[in-house]
Amino acid sequence: MSKTSSKSPLPDSLRFAFGTLTVLPVKVTRWDREAARGGMLCAPVAGLVVGAGAALVGVALLAMGAGPLLAAVASAAVPAALTRGLHLDGLADTADGLGSGKPAEDALRIMKQSDIGPFGVITLLFVLLAQVAALFQAYDTSWARGALAAVVSATAARLVLTLAARTGVPPARPEGLGAAVAGTVQVRGALLVTVAVVGAAAGTGALVGTSDLVRGAVAVLAACAAAELLLRHCTRRFGGITGDVFGGLAETAATTALVVMSLG
Repeated sequence: MSKTSSKSPLPDSLRFAFGTLTVLPVKVTRWDREAARGGMLCAPVAGLVVGAGAALVGVALLAMGAGPLLAAVASAAVPAALTRGLHLDGLADTADGLGSGKPAEDALRIMKQSDIGPFGVITLLFVLLAQVAALFQAYDTSWARGALAAVVSATAARLVLTLAARTGVPPARPEGLGAAVAGTVQVRGALLVTVAVVGAAAGTGALVGTSDLVRGAVAVLAACAAAELLLRHCTRRFGGITGDVFGGLAETAATTALVVMSLG
């Protein structure tokens, strides 16, 4: 771990975001709080790249003659592949911890185990079904709507991580990703990033159609609201956030955004 960098902190921030939130070959050179703060502020950028990859695969399949269902499955699979399934694993572990009904210490122990319990399996099943169904509905409307849904959902999924890393949200454990990034982002910075993402989603949606301008903005806001509800519940139950909770927040936000993008 390097101490400081004489260059702009932006490259370190991007390296932190891509190195921790994707499997892209980006080396994280700094793990200090400053790098973590910048990395979490840049998290939506990583989401944008992941979403663009998902959209590209989906549209490419449509262009080759595949149906919207196959395009939807592929677009749902790309984010999982680009994170090695870590966010889905985190969602399953969070569901097992919450579903156990046990005190915080025991629930955290359950979440740390390598196996997946019944609550995790059921949650994964319905979340993935919802994602594929929503993407199918979007692609069935038009390739542009499907591509927009893939990009907006992946970006919103990483935006909620920026919000979850804000000051005032404690870590549940003294180690792990949750502890590394918890409380690193100032509330004002998180809100500014949120405004930027909402504006970008609305602007991009406007290129597809007038209704998609509103739909894109509402999808991001709804994703943030759903993730915030889960974040507060997890903070009460576990005493703070963990890396698994971050994964659960990301998948919750992505699914919510996809459902909104498929409506209307």
